[in-house]
Amino acid sequence: MHSSRTEAGISRAEACRLIQATGGELLDLLKEASRIRDARTGPVITYSRKVFIPLTNLCRDRCGYCTFARTPGDGQAHTMTPEEVLAVARAGRKAGCKEALFSLGDKPELRYPEYRAWLEQQGLGSTIEYLQAMCRLVFEETGLLPHANPGVLSRGEMLELQPVNVSLGMMLETTSRRLLAPGQAHYRCPDKVPEVRLAALDTAGELRIPFTTGILIGIGETPEERVDALLAIRERHEKYGHIQEVIVQNFRAKSDTLFAGRPEPAVLDVAQTAAVARLILGSQVHLQVPPNLSSDEYGCYLRAGINDWGGISPVTRDFINPEMAWPGIASLRSVTGGAGFTLRERLAAYPEYIREAGWTPEHLRQAALSWTDESGLVRPEQEGR
Repeated sequence: MHSSRTEAGISRAEACRLIQATGGELLDLLKEASRIRDARTGPVITYSRKVFIPLTNLCRDRCGYCTFARTPGDGQAHTMTPEEVLAVARAGRKAGCKEALFSLGDKPELRYPEYRAWLEQQGLGSTIEYLQAMCRLVFEETGLLPHANPGVLSRGEMLELQPVNVSLGMMLETTSRRLLAPGQAHYRCPDKVPEVRLAALDTAGELRIPFTTGILIGIGETPEERVDALLAIRERHEKYGHIQEVIVQNFRAKSDTLFAGRPEPAVLDVAQTAAVARLILGSQVHLQVPPNLSSDEYGCYLRAGINDWGGISPVTRDFINPEMAWPGIASLRSVTGGAGFTLRERLAAYPEYIREAGWTPEHLRQAALSWTDESGLVRPEQEGR
């Protein structure tokens, strides 16, 4: 494989070629991605034992592939009460979880007056204010470390959430403006405008918030557009150092969505994209492919340079992809071990963001340190406890 490598990673031209490589060049790509991963984290593959808290599934966006978002009056629309949130968090803590992943729709109060009225009845000015209160409640009552994924956040909203979250997340998904057009994935989705999401990534960097992001593949983007999104992420990490993790997530068709009949990316396509992501990002960033979105075939992603399986819940389902069950942690350990790796539990903030003061709120950092060893990963005797 010829290299036009820079210190920061491969060039756009090389990445665009490799993301469509075949035969021997594809095998070389996978080997190089694995080599870079091995140089960073060796034989260790990580995961986070989490509980999934879907705070509200109301959302002002209308993504063509999303089955999570609902509208008021829909029988499946729901905003969790504090009692429901705590019940899920306590069940998670009892099962040995250490991360509380809050997932919710983007700014539903701007679209739905009835939901805005509900917030006002609770004495709340916004969904983010409610999220902040629930993050604080969960940590204070259960000790779980909150990681919120509420979509696009303004600087003020990040400042609201920063004191009660060990890290934050928002998938970039794509930088393609084409996908905003009628019939495309992000039509009528003001929060999916690429410049809006990139600005949020910048703001998180300026505030020194450990941040998880990634790309969503199979929603109508070209291979070159995948590369451009990954390069945009790399550019921001080089500037701020805050991108802790990049997820390469594959689209799964849902029967109740506009994209019900759209073909899904093949496992090899996902692996190839992940390998190119590893070459673009180099050894600086953790790389994940969700194992539940490829069923029994996920073990092959270990050949593509990933070093993390993401959050796995022994308690709650994946509410974004409810038809795709999490692998059991024992099964995940078996597949990982069979490929020659050791599975280790991590926290919602990666080790480097816990060990170094100034990235996470100090009270959350101290809680994290109480669970971890010198590597920054969960101490083996604390795994699942």
